[in-house]
Amino acid sequence: MKRIAFMLIMFLGFVCSFGQSTDLWHVEPPMWWTGMNNPELQIMLHGENISLYEARIDYPGVILIRTSETDNPNYLFLYVNILPDATPGKFDIILNFKTDGKKKRRSGDLVIPYELRERREGSANREGFSTSDVMYLITPDRFVNGDPENDSVEGMEDKLNRDDLYGRHGGDLEGLIGHLDYIADMGFSAIWLNPVVENDMPRASYHGYAITDYYNIDARYGTNDDYLRLCKEAEKRGIKIIMDQIMNHCGLSHWWMKDLPADDWINSKDEYKQTSHKRVVLHDPYVAESDKVEFTDGWFVPSMPDLNQRNALLADYLIQNSIWWVEFANLGGIRHDTQPYAGKEFMSDYSCRIMDEYPNFNIVGEEWSLNPAVIAKWQKGMVNPDNYVSCMPSLFDFPLQNALVESLIEDESWNKGWIKVYEMLSNDFLYADPFQLVIFPDNHDMDRIFTQLNQDYDLFKMAMVYTMTMRGIPQIYYGTEILLSNTVKGNHGQIREDFPGGWPGDQKNGFTGNNLSEESADARVFMKKLLNWRKGEELIHNGQLMHYAPVDGVYTYFRYNNNQKIMVAFNKSKKKVQLNQSDYPEQLSKSKTGVNPLNGEKHNLNNLTIPSRSYLILKIQ
Repeated sequence: MKRIAFMLIMFLGFVCSFGQSTDLWHVEPPMWWTGMNNPELQIMLHGENISLYEARIDYPGVILIRTSETDNPNYLFLYVNILPDATPGKFDIILNFKTDGKKKRRSGDLVIPYELRERREGSANREGFSTSDVMYLITPDRFVNGDPENDSVEGMEDKLNRDDLYGRHGGDLEGLIGHLDYIADMGFSAIWLNPVVENDMPRASYHGYAITDYYNIDARYGTNDDYLRLCKEAEKRGIKIIMDQIMNHCGLSHWWMKDLPADDWINSKDEYKQTSHKRVVLHDPYVAESDKVEFTDGWFVPSMPDLNQRNALLADYLIQNSIWWVEFANLGGIRHDTQPYAGKEFMSDYSCRIMDEYPNFNIVGEEWSLNPAVIAKWQKGMVNPDNYVSCMPSLFDFPLQNALVESLIEDESWNKGWIKVYEMLSNDFLYADPFQLVIFPDNHDMDRIFTQLNQDYDLFKMAMVYTMTMRGIPQIYYGTEILLSNTVKGNHGQIREDFPGGWPGDQKNGFTGNNLSEESADARVFMKKLLNWRKGEELIHNGQLMHYAPVDGVYTYFRYNNNQKIMVAFNKSKKKVQLNQSDYPEQLSKSKTGVNPLNGEKHNLNNLTIPSRSYLILKIQ
């Protein structure tokens, strides 16, 4: 109801401004800010025959530098410079009907109200997520239903149906706000939400990746004001909000699909062509150009039209949208979906323009490849043979995730087991900064880690210890802390199941621990202790890394600096193993004891054992 009332007020405002002469449907972005590093702003006007008007702006410090028209007369793009001396305030964009001797001038000017807001103090220097954080990944429709009144919204196609794994289940921003204390108490310091902007698609809209409006929160989650409130409440608890953004494609029901801004706004608009998903074509020195086009210009799926970022107007629109949300919601990071599909040139411009505006910010890109050389090409600081420049600080470490699972579930041999993760980590020389990669046991697009590990609790604990002590920025998927698993492998609806306790009548409650199985309850306690320890351990955040080749099912590494060191060892064998201090001469030659930071137990390094199928964390003294 709040969204409907807001839209009605906006509509009536435009009617009052424009009278009967024309219809204005969209003004995007809806407002902007003074004091931005890049003074140029694109304003897209969408209205009936809007290109037949000439624009002018009379406001100190705001200069209209050019206008751009397309083959669709219903669009007009204004480019303005916001000078350093521009003050926050409201002004009018005035449109006069063009006269060419044949057309009669319509009576009266068209007046579009616009606003410049003042930036938050220090906005340009905001700190993005870092190695000191642990992300909590949430599918918002499946977390907590805090406001049942927005479960189904009149005029939106996909209605509430909790019996359907791919239906809307009712989770929303209000529910998330009400459980921020749980997230903070568990030890998470950043939240990555699957997309929450409007996805008014007829089916499976809960996942959020088919955007139908880039500037409004989906009404089934709440409003823009609710999202702003979430960000403010999270900040009070020391939690950063990371927004999931998609620049490669939109939803088939996006409002502009009924009236495309330009003939080349999307790729393959007349005949559906699916992407090949062959990411290597962007890096292959022997690539056929036709293979490259098939990858970048094909649609992800039939419900997601592929956007053509070679259109400069669209490229500016998308980049500005990302910046708008950072500024509007005071974001602590961006997760960029389907990183390579939008193309190399656009992703260079996208990442560099955002990081130029916010030098200390962070963006993590999704390049789902198991080849570290493919991922490395996208990272900031990488010197590429083709001179490609990226400003993307972080990428997801899919190769290490895959290697970790194989290392845990495979029997040990010369080429299986721990050797997989050991050798994968040795590929870190390929990256400009491997410590900035996001590491994770699973995410919303793959089987849950407990399922991948065949529901073996001992292996689960090893996976969690590895993720929390290895180099990089950890990400944990909601429900991992209580051993959520999917019985049907590859079923995305089940992978994104409801968090128990988020709906009235739930028998189990993951937030309180009530009625959880013994293992699930233990996992919750274990994860809380591990997360909160990591939260305060600077050595894990920024310490150097040294690992030793695995031997007989034992793998050991150290995080260290000039003054301290932490030893992490894993034993996959079915018997306890004694470690020899002499096997780690660079790290333990001068040390005698270590303390387990999770339970306070002291260990003599001359007589050090690891129980069977277990791990050991020691702070060396």
